[in-house]
Amino acid sequence: MMDDFVSESESDYTSYWRDWFISSRGNEYFCEIDEEYLTDRFNLTGLNTEVQYYQYALDLITDVFDVDCDDDMREAIEKSARHLYGLVHARYIVTTRGLGKMLEKYKKADFGKCPRVNCNSHPLLPMGLSDVPNLKPVKLWCARCEDMYNPKSSRHATIDGAYFGTSFHNILFQVYPSLVPSKSAERYTPKVYGFKVHAPAALQRWQERQRDDLRRRLKRMEVESGFKDEGEIDEEEEDEEEEENDGEASHQWPVAVVAAGEV
Repeated sequence: MMDDFVSESESDYTSYWRDWFISSRGNEYFCEIDEEYLTDRFNLTGLNTEVQYYQYALDLITDVFDVDCDDDMREAIEKSARHLYGLVHARYIVTTRGLGKMLEKYKKADFGKCPRVNCNSHPLLPMGLSDVPNLKPVKLWCARCEDMYNPKSSRHATIDGAYFGTSFHNILFQVYPSLVPSKSAERYTPKVYGFKVHAPAALQRWQERQRDDLRRRLKRMEVESGFKDEGEIDEEEEDEEEEENDGEASHQWPVAVVAAGEV
């Protein structure tokens, strides 16, 4: 395949390598980096120590590679070019142009949709768990439930997380705050023949009271909680619930106790 690259004209070769890379199966998470960004050496600072055959790899990406070498050497340079593109990609996607391109892919759900039922197929974003290459593979992050997931495809699961970095998904919503989804308070309630299972139900009620208490405190402090409004609670009811919570805090939940109307 690399022989085809060499046979093309310079202008075709530039777009062909990047188009080939972006369109290759398993590279759907990547966006195309502008040539102007790739040719600005300031944007590549420090990468020459991270990539083997750095100059050859950069020449391959930017269409100035004209070295006659054997197949093994060419394969090594191609591998370095893919690695270099990934490292530059992590820097590019936090620029204005890069964020715009990734935003379009996010809107089209090119990165997949959240598998959590209550997220209603909310689009995912790629993220890294480390900015250091070869440590952690890419993960997918849902802005609605604020949790991480593994990619479904094995091809995507082997992509280095450093090619997206640990900050991209947060920066995107800082730049586009209107895209931050409202948090859903919907939860699954375990039931047996239509009756709530007592132990999980009791724990869930306690968790919901804690969540509601936190939302009230945030409201008093005029801090946006991010949750959908589900009705207002009077101040008197708030005080009564707070007193009940204080009284219950010192007691442990009973184990295997069957409440009225619950299993």
